[in-house]
Amino acid sequence: MRSPWLLLLLLLAPVQAAERPLKALIIDGQNNHKWQETTPVLKKLLEETGLFAVDVATSPPKGSELSGFLPKFAGYAVVVSNYNGESWSPAAREAFEKYLRAGGGFVVYHAANNPFADWKEYNEMIGLGGWGDRTEAAGPYLRFRDGKMVREAKPGPSGHHGKRHPFQVTIRNPKHPITAGLPALWMHSQDELYDSLRGPTDAKINLLATAYSDPATGGTGEHEPMLMTLAYGQGRVFHTTLGHDLESLSCVGFIATFQRGSEWVATGKVTQKVPPDFPTAGRLSMRK
Repeated sequence: MRSPWLLLLLLLAPVQAAERPLKALIIDGQNNHKWQETTPVLKKLLEETGLFAVDVATSPPKGSELSGFLPKFAGYAVVVSNYNGESWSPAAREAFEKYLRAGGGFVVYHAANNPFADWKEYNEMIGLGGWGDRTEAAGPYLRFRDGKMVREAKPGPSGHHGKRHPFQVTIRNPKHPITAGLPALWMHSQDELYDSLRGPTDAKINLLATAYSDPATGGTGEHEPMLMTLAYGQGRVFHTTLGHDLESLSCVGFIATFQRGSEWVATGKVTQKVPPDFPTAGRLSMRK
């Protein structure tokens, strides 16, 4: 007959394991966006799911020596990049590649697709990038035409956006755990609608959502990628181009997709329900 103490331990062990939060790391410190404002919001959004315990690794400021900036990626279920700055050291690059290749999770947030144009593996991870001295050598554009992704290899700038404005997001893959149950069309708050992003042709992109880049607001007239997932080794990547500032981070569409995307890269599934205040095709939904 088993000891009552042993039975008690067996009963409690799974409960304790289930309640242990996943470790998340946000990287910031250099960015042409206001990371001092957005990082606390990203941290709050992760923590309010009840799934994550969040640390922040802040790099030295621009122009400083970065050889000592070596975040310890191992042990984190997800790394969120809010970084758009100078190149990391070879040691930091190698450590991050190893982390993700071995099954880590990575969330590419907004301008985190701008840096590291010369880092081949990073461009494979993010799938599409802009600015940062990227040219057509970085790969073709990716657009969505006639119901499918189209890669367009032609000269031109890499990375652009028109004036900030509210715009409609279209779900292109409603079966993915991140987008399952979301409205097919929903309004996103005023934001930078990224366009003309380029990336390697062999990047394993699963396009989740697009938005029409309207020439009336300075756009391309193309349906441009907004949300996507990728595989890198055994790792999972969620890439969102949304979220320029506090206003765009207040959109429930951004909040829910960021939270769901973070859970998916960490665990491979999404347990969070679609919030009842999620925006619709004709209605914005904002939270303070």
